[in-house]
Amino acid sequence: MISSLRADVLNPRLVLVLAILFPGAGHVAVGQARRGLCFTLFAVLFMVLSYLTTTPEHSFVGRHAGGLFVWALSITDAYRLARIRQEAFRRAAARPGA
Repeated sequence: MISSLRADVLNPRLVLVLAILFPGAGHVAVGQARRGLCFTLFAVLFMVLSYLTTTPEHSFVGRHAGGLFVWALSITDAYRLARIRQEAFRRAAARPGA
């Protein structure tokens, strides 16, 4: 049972890198694809809304602030989920009789 669980547990740092590269990718790696898709869709939606409601004089970050904020939330959320899964695996492996 432990060996089958080990294949599902990714290093949280790898999940962090995936989440930084693309919003929602960390969630997909952890096994929560629907949650990752929601983060991706909302990041794109808020990037577009921020872009449409700002003027051309704003910086790139200012014009896409809404989506970048959602992206930042998805990074921390994916890393937290990966850490929780890793800790659950560690506790299951340390349990006597496992």
